[in-house]
Order: sequence, then structure tokens, then C-alpha cells
Amino acid sequence: MDKKYKERKNMILDLMGNDLYVPMKEKELAVLLQVQPEDRPVLSSILNELLIEKKIEISKRGKYSLYDAKSHGEEKLLTGTFISNQRGFGFVEIEGRDEDLFIPADKVNKAFHLDIVQVRIIKEANDNKRSEAEVVNILERGTTHIVGTFQKSTNFGFVIPDDRKISEDIFIPKEFCGGAVDGHKVVVDITSYGSENKKPEGKVVEILGHVNDPGVDILSIIKGFGIETEFPQKVMTQTAAVSDEVSEADMLGREDLRNVLMVTIDGEDAKDLDDAVSLSKEGEDYILGVHIADVSNYVQYRSALDREALARGTSVYLADRVVPMLPHKLSNGICSLNQGQDRLTLSCIMTVSKDGKVKDYRIVESVINVDRRMDYTTVNKIIHDKDEELRQEYKDFVPMFDDMAKLSLILRECRRKRGAIDFDFQETKIILDENGRPTDIKPYERNEATRLIESFMLLANETVAAHYYWLESPFIYRTHDNPDPEKIKKLATFIRNFDLKLKVSKDEIHPKEIQRLLSSIQDTDEEALISRLALRSMKQAKYTIDCTGHFGLATRYYCHFTSPIRRYPDLQIHRIIKDHIRGRMKKNRLEEYDRILFDVAAQSSRLERRAEEAERETVKLKKCQYMSGHLGEIFEGVISGVTEWGIYVELPNTVEGLLHISKLPGFYTYDEENYELRPEKSGTIYRLGQTVTVSVDSVDETMRTVDFGLPNEG
Repeated sequence: MDKKYKERKNMILDLMGNDLYVPMKEKELAVLLQVQPEDRPVLSSILNELLIEKKIEISKRGKYSLYDAKSHGEEKLLTGTFISNQRGFGFVEIEGRDEDLFIPADKVNKAFHLDIVQVRIIKEANDNKRSEAEVVNILERGTTHIVGTFQKSTNFGFVIPDDRKISEDIFIPKEFCGGAVDGHKVVVDITSYGSENKKPEGKVVEILGHVNDPGVDILSIIKGFGIETEFPQKVMTQTAAVSDEVSEADMLGREDLRNVLMVTIDGEDAKDLDDAVSLSKEGEDYILGVHIADVSNYVQYRSALDREALARGTSVYLADRVVPMLPHKLSNGICSLNQGQDRLTLSCIMTVSKDGKVKDYRIVESVINVDRRMDYTTVNKIIHDKDEELRQEYKDFVPMFDDMAKLSLILRECRRKRGAIDFDFQETKIILDENGRPTDIKPYERNEATRLIESFMLLANETVAAHYYWLESPFIYRTHDNPDPEKIKKLATFIRNFDLKLKVSKDEIHPKEIQRLLSSIQDTDEEALISRLALRSMKQAKYTIDCTGHFGLATRYYCHFTSPIRRYPDLQIHRIIKDHIRGRMKKNRLEEYDRILFDVAAQSSRLERRAEEAERETVKLKKCQYMSGHLGEIFEGVISGVTEWGIYVELPNTVEGLLHISKLPGFYTYDEENYELRPEKSGTIYRLGQTVTVSVDSVDETMRTVDFGLPNEG
């Protein structure tokens, strides 16, 4: 925890301990403490931490004061986020606690999905069961609007939420139906969260279209996650004033690299090109240039553009569209490193030895002009397939591409030696028709060109992070904590079934051990099974202001420097870099960064998770739509999950569905330790990684689930 954050906590405690202090709500506290609107999330975070630590308490009216242990009889209350279930019960996620608390249906006490609640533990964990708790206080409502399908009655309407975790329909009074008709997808503001005998109520504020209209399915997901698709007028006005061309004034003082041979290498359909690469040789050394769009030149700190970018946090890539962090005029225009056009960049130019070590580097403001826009497929054919026709077409670039391929291999070997983990899972590419319906699902595989760019970006990110760490500068790092010891122990226990071992020392594991495990199972039947379990044992990477290292990459220093068009942390650290280059990192700047960076990192991590969830839900929906055209068909797949209610099977096209235990012949029991379903008598044992033949029984697009059965052998 940073020093500034601790000071804020102590300041709040000192305030509440003052004899003149009167219990007050968070909004009143914010005014008294002169907290700016953009700093409200960190105030909420501090108050929640103090509640968890039992240093303060909150009244039923939402007023904060110092914790009174006597009046509570030393009762311990925990604060967390309530996650509801459509069957009425729920769970509470508490930061820092590995396992969620189970909330029985009769102990929910009208908590709504995503509410911040205080809970009391009523039954401790035992016999592999979670601890149980009851909701004592609702501190903050987490869901203020929902997206769902409107159903009209004579004198009222109701909305069935798309998010099936919300167990109750929303009642809509007649005067608040907003012109919606049966089958409309709508956005509803919640006006009442209901009571013991009364449903939640709401007001239709937006009609997205009919449930069967093209694009409404994904728009519903976007709205459900609270992702904004339109930019405010202030932002668009500011964007319109940005020049379409780089001015001479903007180029002043920058290193001119326009005569350096360089290319962009991206996907065929990419439009926001924020990184270019160059490579030459000096003796046996490689001179690698990674040139990143200088977005900060056009997005000024605290401008309308900047505030909107921070509020979005990241671009969101969905099946049929991209919701950008920045308006298209910037992301696809002046900030995109388009072929043949002058562009402003920040360049990390590294001298790399033949054994992959960075001997020297420079981080400079620059101006470039990309010689050729390349794509992964073409470059892969040049460097891997040695396609003679393409090598002739790009003969001026082939020597550089060949050197890039050599350097990429060297860098990958360096990462392998230090223990970096490479989970090479297939990604999904969904092919849609003009109406947004899926026509095909293909695994999107990495190739030599994608690995090449990945290697160069990783090296630049590490070099930049190390530089500013040793400068002791305020910064935002990309960190990945060590795995949870209990999960690693479970993994180690399980893989003994395959005569495999993990070396764990003092409850810690080195990434080399995970890497060694993955290498030992490569191209074996159990590869998919064990790789998946190893991935599940990992923690989630996040943005932090402390440089605590990246476990998965086995590196002490790492940041995100290379994608400022689509990630806010990259844009933020570009400003820090330029302040150092231009000699502006004075006391006032240092204090400003100390004030804002914790919040920027925390918010960016949260918005990244939101984007990932929206992307996952979109992919699941499109997979369901695709499989609805294949009902009754038979596929061969691999068991990707085993639970007490059945087995999950993943098909070669990456679609995953459930084969329910009721569809298996005979009676089966779940062996949790070995991830198996075992027959009571004779029969097939179903285990992770096993190949199984299934039929497509049903698809539920609302729940985004696919149900499999066993083919009729008759």
C-alpha cells in the first residue's frame, strides 16, 4: 500500500476521532475532506477497508463513525460484494479472502446483485463446504440499471433481466413503460429494490430494439455491462479540433526517424495501429526499435478526452464491433501509425546482444514514417513458409524480416530459460454474416509473426519498466502475483496421478516449475487437462503502483507501454516518460502523480476485467447461436471440466457445453480429488482431458449454454 493511501486512511480516522465529529454519510465526508469527483472511488475503497478492519462502522442510515466494540459485543462484520444466483441464494466476494461466503436464500435480506454489503459469518467452513453468512447491512447499491426483455400486460409491464444472476423480474408501472412492446430489449433504471412481498420496480429509459433485430443481442451485452458506445459532445468537439496531419511545431525537438526502415505488423482487419518495429545490425548486435504512437500529444491531461478515456479504461473488442477508448479520428487517424504518413511516437531503441541481453537502450520522443503496413499472415509466409513469391514482392524488407525472426527466437529462448510461462491456448475467431449471425467458428492460432511482435513488445515493456523503477519515479506497473499455495498444492496432488511432480519450497513455486510441467506434457493426451488446471491455479494480472514483479513472465519489471490507443495505463505512463524527457518531473508533478496513480491503476484493472467479461459473454452468445444450427449433430470433444452435476466438453471449434450427469447411464459419483465422475458399478470413468463423443441436445441463448447428450447408439 502506498504512503499517500495510508495517510488518507489515518486522516479519516483522526477526523472521526475528533470530539466535534458528527457521524456523516460518504457524500458529506467527501465535501468535508475536499475530495474531487475523480477521487471518490478511492474514498469508497478506504471506507470499505476501514469497515473490514473494524475501525469504523456505518449506521442503517449510511453514516460513518468510529467502531464501537462494546455496542457490537465484539461482533465481527465483513464487507464485500454480493453476487446473486437465480435460485435465490448468493455469495459474497471479500477482497483478500480466497473463498467466497455462501449466503442462503433466507439470509440474503433483500441484497441485490453487486451490492456492497456487510455480512456476519453464521457457520464456519467444514467438510469442503464454504463458510455461510447472512447479510446484515446494504452499504451501497451495485446495480442501478438492468438490461432485459420487456413483456407487456394490460396495466403494467415487466422486464426479464438478461443477467440470470438477478433472480427476480422487474415490475414496470404503466406510466414508466416508455412505449416498449413485447419482445423489446430495454434498459431499465431501478426505482425500488423491492421488499418481502414486493418485486423490484423500474422505469424504461431506453429501447435497444426488438430481440430479433440484427446487432441488438450484442448491444444488450454492451449496455448490460455499462459500457458507453457514444462519446459526449465535449469529447467530439475537442476531437474535431485535432489536426489530421502532424505539424512542424509538433516535430520540434523530436528525434527524426523517418528514414529508418520500419513496418507495422498486425491482424488483417486491424485499424488502430499503435506499434511499429525496426531492426538493423551493428556487428553481432541487433538494434531493435519499438515505436509507439504518442497519443498523449493529442489527449491532454484532465481534458474531456482524457476524462472519457479514463472512464472507459480500455477498448472493448466484441464479435461484431469494437467499442474504442478514443474516438475513431484519433484511434484510426492521427494516432494510428498508417503507412506513408508522418506520425509522432515514443521510441524504445534497444541494442540487443546475440544472446538476447539488452546492452544499451534509449527512450526518446520521435517522429516516424512507416514504410509498409504488414499483416501476420503475410509475414509468417515470408519468415516461416519461405514463400518465394512474397519474398520477391517484399525483397527490400526480407533481410530485416529474417533478422527479426532470428532475434525473436533468441528472445523467446531467453524467456524460456528464466522460466516464463507460455499458455498457448487457442483463441476463437467467429465468422459472422451481414446480420450478425455466426456462420463459422475457427480456432485462431498464433504463428511466427504474432510471436515475433509479442517478443519485441515484451522486451520494450520490460526495458521501460526497469528504467523507471530504478529512477524511483511514480509509475504504473503490470504485476502478476505468485499463485495461491493451496491451489498449487491441489495441482501437485492431482498430477501425481500422471507420475508428474512439482517442486514447492516454503509454500512458494518458481515459474520455472510450471514451465517445466507444461513442457513435459506437450503433445500428450493430458496436455489440455493439466494446462487448464495450471492456468486455474494462477492469479489475475493487474495494474499497480508498486513493482512487485510478474510471475507468469518470470520478470521483476514489467509495464504496459505499447498500446496507448486502447489501454489507459499505457497512455498514463507515456505522460510520465515525457515529463522525465522534458525535465518537467518537479515537486508538483511528483505530488500529482502520487495523488492519482493508485486510483488510475485500480480503476484500469477493474475496467479491464469488465471488458474481458463482456468479450467472453459475446463469444458465448455467438457460439450458442452457431450451435443452434447443429442440433442433433454428433461431435467428438475433450472433457474440459468435471463437476458433481456433470462434465463439460470442449469441441475442436472451442465451443463448450454440459453433459449433465442425468444423461449418463447408471449412477455416478464425483471424485473431487481426481476430477472424475465414477460409475457406482461398471461403466466408463469420465475424467478431465478424456476424449468423448457427444450429441448437441439443446441450446439456450438467454443463458448462453449448450447442452450435450450421449449419441443414441441404436
